[in-house]
Parts: sequence; C-alpha cells; structure tokens
Amino acid sequence: MQTSRIAIDGIDIRQAVIGEGAPLLMVHGWGASIETLVPLAARLSRQGYRCLMLDLPGFGESAEPAQAWHVRDYVECCLAFLDAYHVPCAHYFGHSLGGRIGLMLAADHPQRINKMTLSNSAGIKPEPGIGQRLRLGLVRSARSSLQKIGARSTAENLRKRYNQQYGSDDFVQASPIMRGTLVNIVEQDLLAYARRAAHPTVLIWGDADEETPLWMGRKLENALPDAALIVHPGAGHYAYLDFPERTASIMDALFRSD
Repeated sequence: MQTSRIAIDGIDIRQAVIGEGAPLLMVHGWGASIETLVPLAARLSRQGYRCLMLDLPGFGESAEPAQAWHVRDYVECCLAFLDAYHVPCAHYFGHSLGGRIGLMLAADHPQRINKMTLSNSAGIKPEPGIGQRLRLGLVRSARSSLQKIGARSTAENLRKRYNQQYGSDDFVQASPIMRGTLVNIVEQDLLAYARRAAHPTVLIWGDADEETPLWMGRKLENALPDAALIVHPGAGHYAYLDFPERTASIMDALFRSD
C-alpha cells in the first residue's frame, strides 16, 4: 500500500487510495489508522470500488488538531477530504469512532452519502452504573471544595489520580489534546442523529464485542430508518476484520442493490 500526504484545514494528513470505481470513504476507529482498513479495502478494491482512506487527525501518522475536537470537526474533515478528490457523493464505511462520524455525516449531509456500512459503531452513550456515579460525584465535590479554598494544585492532583485509576487506556495514553477530544466525543449521544440518517445501512457486529456491546447494535438498528444488523458469531470489536471476506461481500451486495 502506498500512502501520501494532504493538508486539510492546515492539518498534515496521511492518506491512501486503493482501487478504481465507485467511491467509498472508509474511516477507522479510535486509536487506529489506515492499516486497520486495508484488509477490507483490498477486497473491495477488487470488486470495483475506489477506497479512500485517511488517518484521522490525532491518529496514525496524521498531525493532531490544534485543540480538542468534537465529532462534528471530524465530519467536516471527512467532507474536506472528499472535496479534495472532487467526490460529491460516496458510499461509506466506518468502524467504531468512524461509525459516530458516519451517523452525523449521514444525518447532516445526506447528499454526500449514498449507502453506509457501520461496524461495531460507537455513538450510544450508556448509562453509568451507580458506583461510577457515586464515585464521580464524590470526586467532583471534593475538587470543588478544594478549589474554593484555593487548593488548586491539590484539586488537580486529585483529578489526575482519578483519571489514572478509573480512566480508560485510551484516555490515559492520549495526549492532552486527544484526551479532551475523547471526552468531547464520548459525552455526545448520537441516537437522535441515527434517527435522521435515512440511508440504506448495514450494521456489522460481533456478539463478543465488549467495547460496543451487541445491545448497542440492536438499539442503532431500531433507531436508523433503513438498517439491518448482521452479527458475526464469535467476533469482537473488530468484527469486520474477523470476517473480512464475508463483510466485503455484504457491503458489495448493499452498494449494488437498487
């Protein structure tokens, strides 16, 4: 696979294009890169698709944004990427974070998307457990009290210890800008966007996915106006990589259908 560089809104982006034919925008998940899309793109390129891929800002070999981004910023980045290739409308594939982006893109810019496949899509905000709510409430209360008495350094140390102990690996390992980006993204529930995303959509899921459990796929299927959920048995969060041939065949059937 050959990659090249492109500047999008002043951000240095790594990109790759495989194949010729109907344009297909493919967007990876959090912490991933173009490489996680290539096994699927290689198969689709042989079926007549021009697979356009990029390392999203802050991931892979692309530069970070200047400040913490929201989902909408990534949507605008993907639109600018399509514009750079003079693609007015494309099929879409998104995994995890790429699913979030796809939901908002399809809802707010329906003319830019034809048909869509989302694998293990994020976008539904789960309710925190009682223990998590109590723990977070106590920490916030303690930090507020410390800040009121001028103990800002102690309050900041408390925040850091909480994040180190209870934060996800994605959060702990991220840079300050990408930590802010992660918070912005996971705090936004996209179910309302899903209800407006009327494009024919196939949801690919794994019944062993622990990051975006299968119940999220079922909830998205019910919310999307025209969607079908296909479950790969035994697959995890990267269900499309666990079954790349089957996923490519499903996508091809969707994209070619009337």
